Amino acid sequence: MTPVHVNRVLKTLRIEGAMTLQRGSLHIADPAKLIKLAGFDENYLHRRLRHGV
Repeated sequence: MTPVHVNRVLKTLRIEGAMTLQRGSLHIADPAKLIKLAGFDENYLHRRLRHGV
């Protein structure tokens, strides 16, 4: 990932209220919103464990 990409993603997450940055520390302000924005699906973890992949 390029610094430009990382900065854009962090800016989006800040604007959406999913996280904050203060003094070099990242704080997840709204984990549910972060999960939604990222499109995370925890079910894929269970499928990988069941199938041994």
